Parts: sequence; C-alpha cells; structure tokens
Amino acid sequence: MKPPIPLLQDPDGFPLLSLGDINRLQREEKERIYAQLIPDAVFDDIAIDHTTFCDREGHRLVHFICPEGLGLLRMEVRRRPGDRDCLFFVEIADTPYRQIELAFCLINDPEAERYDIDIDENGRDNCFGTLRRNFGEELKAMAAGLSPNQVRRGLQLFSPFFRRFEAFVMALGIDTIVAEPLSYNNAIRYEKYGFDYITGKQLMLWIDREFQSGGCLYQRLDGASPFRRPGMEQSVRGRSWAIHDGILERSWDGVRIYKVPGVDAGIDTFPGRTF
Repeated sequence: MKPPIPLLQDPDGFPLLSLGDINRLQREEKERIYAQLIPDAVFDDIAIDHTTFCDREGHRLVHFICPEGLGLLRMEVRRRPGDRDCLFFVEIADTPYRQIELAFCLINDPEAERYDIDIDENGRDNCFGTLRRNFGEELKAMAAGLSPNQVRRGLQLFSPFFRRFEAFVMALGIDTIVAEPLSYNNAIRYEKYGFDYITGKQLMLWIDREFQSGGCLYQRLDGASPFRRPGMEQSVRGRSWAIHDGILERSWDGVRIYKVPGVDAGIDTFPGRTF
C-alpha cells in the first residue's frame, strides 16, 4: 500500500486546498508548486532550468498564468521564444464543488509537421475545427495518423503528466477530477486513465453498438466522404474522424467525465479497441 501523499502547505504551514489558495502565494512560490506538474522530459528536452525556467541563453520558456483572486492555472512551455505552438500546454481550474477541472492538455512535438486544422481556408481561427473546418488540412492530418483537433504529432508524455497531476490533486485534499473530452478519441483515452462518466456514458455505449456490423453508424460508413470510409469503425481514430465529420447526425457535446485520483473506474466503452 502506497503511503498517503502529504498535503500541500504554504510557507507558514497552513494547508493549500485549491488553486485559488495557491494563487495567493508569492509568484516564485506558486510557480515552484505548479512547475512540478511538468514532466521531467519537457525540461530535459530543451534544457530548461528548473528554477529560472530559462534555457541556456537566458530565454524564459515556461510561462504561468495564475492570477491572484482566481482559481485558474494556465502553463505554457515553448521550445523556442516565439514558437507558434507550445510544446506543453495545460489549463486547470477550481470548480464550485471543490473539484479540479482538467480543462485542456496539449503536448506537441514542435519539430513534427504541422497541419493547420485550427484555422479555416481564410486563415480565421476555427477553435480546432469546431466552428469551421479546413478539409484539406484535415485530410492530410488524418493520412498522417493524427486525430481530430490535433495539429502536430504528440510526444507521448501525457502519462507522466497525468501521474503528477493526480498526485497534485490529492495533495490539495481534493477527491475528484472532472473534464469534458473535446472529441471521441479523447473520451476513450480518458477511459484508459481510469475516468468514468458524469454524462454521456449511454451515448458512448450506443456509439460502440451502432458501429458494429449492421448498426446505423456502420451503415453510414459508405464512402460518401474520405472521413466515412468502410473499416473506420475498427479503430478509435477512424471512429473519431467519422464523428468529427458528423456521422452521429448530432453535435458532439454533453459528455462529461470524472476520476477519483488513484482509482481506476474500469470503464471500457470500446472493447478490444485499437487506436
């Protein structure tokens, strides 16, 4: 049995029970606490100093947005100053119910090819394809093995981040993490990390059932678009692109998930899944 994780305390020994509590600390202290969420591999990859958050040339590459008076943290790590995309980006927030929301986590390989699915053909931001779509870039991203909403290949660092994040939440004495998956593949990946559903579980089970032979989603994989080719039901990524393309005939929303830190809910709405 693992020993309990010590609760976070301020320099005077008082407990820190929320992001709002941490954000009241002096800048150096709260940044020291929050930096522990960043996987070591991120620091090692670009030789960032753990104290100054600068590279060898003195460029600050880690930035924290954690204003006093708000229960919010946004961390951005770039390989070089001025890079368009973060190597590591995370946004978390307190909820009114003493939970921590994992609002967004993005871990990019900044050296990998970029696919501009986050802007439309006129260069307008499209919120990762949720407002308007850039079909040409999406086709190239899908062919490269990326999932919807993914502009670059990742660095396979979510697991080490999430272990740190769970420990951090437990150190605040908080017993629930909540999130809202941006896409079907995100929901399935969160299942792998032990999440259960607040809302949307029946939708996920329905999706799996209807992608089986003879189901309505299976039948809609008729090749009418490159995102609806027969056989796409066999993988998480294939299903996710079809759903992104509108195969559900309803919007992808209303899926909310939660996790008790240290507990695996054992949910699997796509048995035998492959990515």
